[in-house]
Amino acid sequence: MSTRQQLKALVEARRGVIVPGAFNALSARVIEDLGYPAIYITGAGVTNMWFGLPDQGFMGLAEIADHTARIRDAVSVPLIVDADTGFGNALNVRHTVRTLERAGADCIQFEDQVAPKRCGHFSGKDVIPTDEAVSKIKAAVDARQDPDLLILARTDACATQGFEAAVERAQKFAEAGADILFVEAVTKEDEVRALPQRLAKPQLMNMVIGGRTPIFNAKQLGELGYGIVLYANAALQGAVAGMQKALTVLRDEQEVQESSGLVTPFAERQRLVGKPEWDALEKRYS
Repeated sequence: MSTRQQLKALVEARRGVIVPGAFNALSARVIEDLGYPAIYITGAGVTNMWFGLPDQGFMGLAEIADHTARIRDAVSVPLIVDADTGFGNALNVRHTVRTLERAGADCIQFEDQVAPKRCGHFSGKDVIPTDEAVSKIKAAVDARQDPDLLILARTDACATQGFEAAVERAQKFAEAGADILFVEAVTKEDEVRALPQRLAKPQLMNMVIGGRTPIFNAKQLGELGYGIVLYANAALQGAVAGMQKALTVLRDEQEVQESSGLVTPFAERQRLVGKPEWDALEKRYS
């Protein structure tokens, strides 16, 4: 099967498969190396790690397309790509789909926030009118060249219009052709439990560490019927914590040893970036 067909099978199985987020090619390599079956290319992570800025609409199509292409070249598992609002209106969404499909996306996520968007767990969000949001999903569905490319439709209406309004929007996105639904930032355990009963399409549940949605175990979410359990920035938060710990020791003790457990061993770092394979190629061509 193609990576797009693999992802579709994973989602439709509704077993609550965990999909971590990657913010660059090396983080994607780590995720694949640990056996995860798919990767989410996180807009928040790219914005935080690439620009040092908060997730408030600073990332553009060129940045996420470049990251997608680099990560596609580094790993072989399916890729879900965060395309924010599609970077404009329905016509921009068409262009975004064509660009990210060429870059190697297997699934593209679009949300219904007013631009500039912000993290789904920040205050101050607003959403565009339902008809406009539905038109953008229709444009995304129409733009794909490969029918196996998946469209993931996210709504942030829960925070501003309530849970029922968010469910209604998600249903309209499904009717517009979305393959996967994503109701963001629900705040009650009962809402998490209710969504798979209310919406027929496969769904993604976003587990934001420190966010507004109650944390459920992935096995529980699979039993409820969710297809994907997203941990978009667990790798990022772990990387930042690791950097802070290692650099604090370096600052205070003036050295860091490989045996400290604070850093990845030199040999492991080379393995993750494929140095043995490059050495073999160098020998072959020399």
